[in-house]
Amino acid sequence: MRFRTRLVAALTLLSGVVSVSVMGTVTLAQTLSGEALVKALREGGYVIVMRHASSPRETPDSKTANPDNLKLERQLDEAGRASAIAMGKALRDLKIPVGEVLTSPTYRALETVRFAQLPDPKPSAELGDNGQSMQGGTEAQAAWLKKRVTQAAKGTNAVCVTHMPNISRAFPEASGVSDGEALIFHPDGNGGASLVARIKIEEWSRLHP
Repeated sequence: MRFRTRLVAALTLLSGVVSVSVMGTVTLAQTLSGEALVKALREGGYVIVMRHASSPRETPDSKTANPDNLKLERQLDEAGRASAIAMGKALRDLKIPVGEVLTSPTYRALETVRFAQLPDPKPSAELGDNGQSMQGGTEAQAAWLKKRVTQAAKGTNAVCVTHMPNISRAFPEASGVSDGEALIFHPDGNGGASLVARIKIEEWSRLHP
């Protein structure tokens, strides 16, 4: 009887895993690092979802805000600017092709893209914080992001710059994403994707071709 109970429980668990694999969109693999990660990204076909670079939680006042920060939104600090610059340089030095770049319309996300010199960024409300900073991110935005990581163009990589609440809602298993950290997804071509790597923003410059 005890064996039968365990067998039923095991089959129930297996059924859940299979249903997630078939219906689901994202699986957690994290299989790539170092030179293997660089080689894979050079071939393209990945989606890089990153949190904006380091930004103080407090909004600046009119005296401390950047001249173009007219709405007095949160902005990158010195570490955030430096790390975004270093990340962008690393992508170029490593010859990692970047295609579509989608970004939250918030000032700090746009700054991240600008300092990293990512090409032709397009603001997307689906990646925004809805004016709520660390409390932002809706279920609809999470569903959009989960679907977006299943889509990638051959020969290049897409980049999405967003916020921690958006990432944690879409991918609750990938907890504790730090400022500037990136989750790298590999679409499978069948409506799914695997999380193949996580890389902190300061680690890009340590990768070697």
